[in-house]
Amino acid sequence: MSTTIAVIPGDGIGPEIMDATLRVLDVLQLGFSYDFVDAGLAAQQKSGELLPQATLDAIAKHRVALKSPLTTPVGEGFSSINVQLRRQFDLYANVRPAISFPNTRSRFPENVDLITVRENTEGAYAGEGQQVSEDGATATLVQKITRKGSERIVRYAFDLARREGRKKVTVVHKANILKSTSGLFLKVAREVAAQYPEIQCNEMIVDNTCMQLVMKPEQFDVIVTTNLFGDIISDLCAGLVGGLGLAPGANIGADAAIFEAVHGSAPDIAGKGIANPCALLLGAAQMLDHLGRGAEATRLRAAIRETLAARDRVTPDLGGTGTTQTFADALISRLGS
Repeated sequence: MSTTIAVIPGDGIGPEIMDATLRVLDVLQLGFSYDFVDAGLAAQQKSGELLPQATLDAIAKHRVALKSPLTTPVGEGFSSINVQLRRQFDLYANVRPAISFPNTRSRFPENVDLITVRENTEGAYAGEGQQVSEDGATATLVQKITRKGSERIVRYAFDLARREGRKKVTVVHKANILKSTSGLFLKVAREVAAQYPEIQCNEMIVDNTCMQLVMKPEQFDVIVTTNLFGDIISDLCAGLVGGLGLAPGANIGADAAIFEAVHGSAPDIAGKGIANPCALLLGAAQMLDHLGRGAEATRLRAAIRETLAARDRVTPDLGGTGTTQTFADALISRLGS
C-alpha cells in the first residue's frame, strides 16, 4: 500500500536539504508519494499566510508530515509556527534522539545513545496568563501541568522504551522546589512507572541532570520531562553529539505526526549548496520507524554512519569539501549497493 507524506520544503536551506532527503528516500523504494505544501516565509510570499489552511488540511488528511526548518517573521502574530502546528494537531510528544556519530565536532564521538521525550503542549510554553504590569515592573505567566498531560507523555516514554528494548527511563523534574506543578508530574510518573516493572525508573532533578549529561551521558537511555525542561535538555544533548546539524525531532500525537530537522533555516548559507542534510535525514528515519518501516530506517541510519565515518563527500561543517547533493549521492551509492 502506498503512503502519501505531506512535505513542507520550508525556508532558507529547507528546500535544499528536503530535495536531498527525498532523493535518498526514493532509493529505498518505499512506495511513498509526496504532497508538497507550504508554511513560513515561502507560504507568506505565495498566499499571504504563514500557515495556510491547505497545509493544515494536507497534514490532517495524510496524518504524517516531513518538515524542513521554517522562519517565523518577527511581529507577525505567530509566536512560532512550530508551536502553532503542535497545538493544532495536539502533538503532545516531542521525541529527540541524540546518538554519537564518527567524525563530528563532538566531545563524545561514541557511547551516547539516548532519547529525550518532552511534553509538547503544557507548562510554560502554553503561554497562559502572560501579562506585564502597567508600569512595566512585573511580568507574570501561569505554568499549568495536568494529570492527563503528564500521564500520556510518561506512558509514551515507557512504551517507547519497551518497544525499542531500552532498559531505563529517567524522569526529570524540579519537584523539590516546584512542588505543585513538577510535583504532580513526578507523582503521575511514579504511578505510570509502576506499570512497567521490567524497565528501571530513575528520578533526577533537572539541574543535576544537566551536570550528569555533560559528565557521563552514557548513563542515560530515555529521558522524559516537561516542556521547558525538555526543550533545554534536548538541545544540550544535541551539543553532546556534534550540534543541531545532527539533531532530528518528531512531534507525535494521536492523529498526526510531524518529523523535522530541529535546526533553523540558516538564511546565511541558503542557496550555496553546502547545507548539511543529516538532521532531516535522521528525522526521516524516525518517520520510517513511525510508519512501520523499521528495516529501511535502520538501513538509512547505517548509511549515514558509514558516510560520516568515511567522510565521503560530506559538507564542510562535517570536515568535508562536499555539497548537500554530493552528501546525498554518497548515501545513495551505499543504499543502492
